[in-house]
Order: sequence, then C-alpha cells, then structure tokens
Amino acid sequence: MEVTKNKKYGGHILALPYPSQGHINPMLQFCKRLVSKGLKTTLAITNFISNSTHPNLGIVSIDTVSDGFDKGGYADADSVAAYLERFEQIGSKSLADLIKKYEKSELPITCIMYDAFVPWALDVAKKHGLIGACFFTQACAVNYIYYYVHHGKLTLPISSTPVKISGLPELELQDMPSFFYVHGTYPAYFEMVLNQFTNVDKADYVFVNSFYKLEAEVADTMSKISPLSTIGPTLPSFYMDNRVENDIEYGLNLFHVDSSTCINWLNTKPEGSVVYAAFGSMSTFDDKQMEEIAEGLKATNSYFLWVVKTSQESKIPKKFIEENSENGLVINWSPQLQVLSNKAIGCFFSHGGWNSTVEALVFGVPMVVMPQWTDQTTNAKFVQDVWSVGVRVKVNENGIVGREEIEECVRIVLQGEEGKEMKKNALKWKDLAKEAVQEGGTSDKNVEEFVSKCIRKFDGQ
Repeated sequence: MEVTKNKKYGGHILALPYPSQGHINPMLQFCKRLVSKGLKTTLAITNFISNSTHPNLGIVSIDTVSDGFDKGGYADADSVAAYLERFEQIGSKSLADLIKKYEKSELPITCIMYDAFVPWALDVAKKHGLIGACFFTQACAVNYIYYYVHHGKLTLPISSTPVKISGLPELELQDMPSFFYVHGTYPAYFEMVLNQFTNVDKADYVFVNSFYKLEAEVADTMSKISPLSTIGPTLPSFYMDNRVENDIEYGLNLFHVDSSTCINWLNTKPEGSVVYAAFGSMSTFDDKQMEEIAEGLKATNSYFLWVVKTSQESKIPKKFIEENSENGLVINWSPQLQVLSNKAIGCFFSHGGWNSTVEALVFGVPMVVMPQWTDQTTNAKFVQDVWSVGVRVKVNENGIVGREEIEECVRIVLQGEEGKEMKKNALKWKDLAKEAVQEGGTSDKNVEEFVSKCIRKFDGQ
C-alpha cells in the first residue's frame, strides 16, 4: 500500500525522538516508511538541533520542541539528571503547545509516537485524547532485561550467575547492560532506561527497532506480557527494499560528514580486505586504550579505516598516521552506510551500539565488538554467541583491551576459518533483514496494520 503523490493523508503522526543521533535516525526512517504508506508525519526535534543542523527531511515534515536548553542543547546542562528533568518539565508544555498549534491546521495530530526514553510524552498524548505509540530504539533483548529489573523480577546488584530470563540465552554478568554489570554507574541513565516501562501498558502501540527473525524467541516471550511490534531494520529504503522514493541516507546529521575521501580510498582496496574501526558518537578512550587500538590495527597488517573524533585526535600515538599511511586512513567522521556497503569492508571493529550492529547485519559484515557501556555489552553477547557473526574482545586486568587481543580478534574475522563461517552467517542475516521490510515481511505487515488502523480511525472521525 504505497501512497501516491496526490493522495490525501489518512492521519497525522507527531514523532518525538530522544535528541541524540542514535535515536533520531531510526525514528526518522520509520516516519519515512509511514509517509510512503499514507500517513503524514512530523518529526519534532529540539530547537537546538534544528538551529545547529538546518535539516531537510524530504517527505517528513519538521517542527520543533524545547528541551529547556535552546541555545546549547545537552552540553549546557549541569548534569544528565538536570537535562532529563528540564526536558520533561519544558518538553511536556512545548509538546502540548505543538499539538494545539496543529489543531487549527487542515490535518490535526492524531497520534503521538514517542521515544521510550521520554515516557512523559504519552501522558501529554492522553491528555489531548490522542493515540500514543511507544518506540523502543534498542533491541528486544535489552528492553526485556530492563523490563525484568523495572518490575522487580531481577534484583540488583546481581548476586549469582548465569542470569536466566525466559526467551534469552543464559547471561553472565559481563553480558548484562552496563548499569547492571557495574552496578551504580550512570544513575540518571539507569533510572531513565527503567522508566521506559512506567506507563508503557497505557500505550496503544509499542514498536521495537528490530526484526522478528533476529529476536524471535525474546519477541514472542515479551509479547505475552507486553504486546509489541517489530518494525525494523530502520535503514534508508535504498539499502533495503527501495520502496520509499529518494530514501538514500538518514537525512539528519549532528556531525559534518565529507564522504569523498574515505569512499575514494575504499574503492582502491580489494574486496573484503579492510577493517573499519568506528566506536560511535559517544565513546571516548584514554591515551593507553587509543595506543592499543592503534598498535592492534597496525599489527594485523590489513588495510584499516579508523574513525577518530576530533576530541580524541591528540591521543593517537605520534607519527602513527604518517607511518601507516599506505595501509591505513584515519578520519574524523564517516558516512557509515556508504562505508559498510562498500565491498572492500571485511570486518567492522565496533563498540556494538544497536544501530551500528543492525547496519553491519544488513550489509552482511562480520564484527569485532568492543562494548563500552549501556546496551552494548548485551549486543556483543548476541553478536558472538547467538547470531554467530563476530567476536567480542576480552578486557585485561587493567580494564584495557590490549593490542594482541585486537590483532587476534581481527585476524579471526578476516583470515580464519571461523571468520568464513561468520561471513556466511552475516549474509544469512542480511537476507532475513531485507525480507522483514519487503512486501509481506514481518515488519512490513506490522507497519501496514498500524497504518490501516490509523486511517480507519481518521476516516471515522
């Protein structure tokens, strides 16, 4: 059911993502999918993000809300807790004002789709008599662990392992989200991930940014107690099913990207020969870890493309870049979709963030995973032991991943017999990911069902 250009919309979704790159992109992509099927969508980004990125999202409309930090965004807050508290306080009123603004338009808001990190948005939706749709950005498995803790089914700190949760593999302490693995860390974020479940039972729809066959067992188990619909992967349609016109990239970047240098470099390299090392927008390393990554990449004797944020550049060992210019390229930011889809990439050395993990699966790229915090430790468990598409690095007694460990893990993926099996598995998941969003796939059916219900409700008004 793809919408034609002249067709009237069958409802208006106002989408509120949590204001970080890793949360905006999946929701934005889902909005594009909804527009292609007949719903108008408006993405509500913060004033700060709007002013600093000047986005043009094509078929998705843009509007703004205030998080209480319009000039500097999150960086202006004194703490994580202060930011979240003010975002709820100011954001609730700002979201209500936005709903009222559209009441006077040709197409008033009919549904609020909100990131699970901002559950207060559901309260605003219900006060205005609107449909509320909760959007979980992270994996079903991670959400289910948080659900267990929120409802007191798993007490902290964890006293014995392995942890046994129905629908999940047995989990050691290091496989749990970092808030449980190292209990007491990041208390404001810890509270936020648990608060996702404070009112989710009142939501009319619950969407998860995953696809059914990737997490069938946990999706089935969780659905019995908290109904959900998998709607992913939420990558641009160009890489998936090509049913959303001109959907080639995410369309909103909080960081400047110059793609030409690294893509031109990759195009000169043999197929499957390059290690792509990138650790997300939020990871930071100390000088020692940066040195070990550098020396580990060098020791592989493979080509490598390493993304190092500007703030971390000074930690790269002196002369490393010039001494390794024939084999390696170090850049500040990369167009990750273009990189991972390039045939030269043979291994993704990653932090294991959910978006990066799903992107690797969609492009059939095996991984070396070096998780840092939050959901990444659990994602790494699944990458290695459930989906069998990669290997997780081991941390030494000093909390560092050594160069020898990095070299060995990369060699396993790029050169070993195990690596060939991982590549085969990665290609299997690639096919299943695309199948999910194609016509009649599990995610496509879930999206169609939501759209049909929205249109019926809208037509019946």
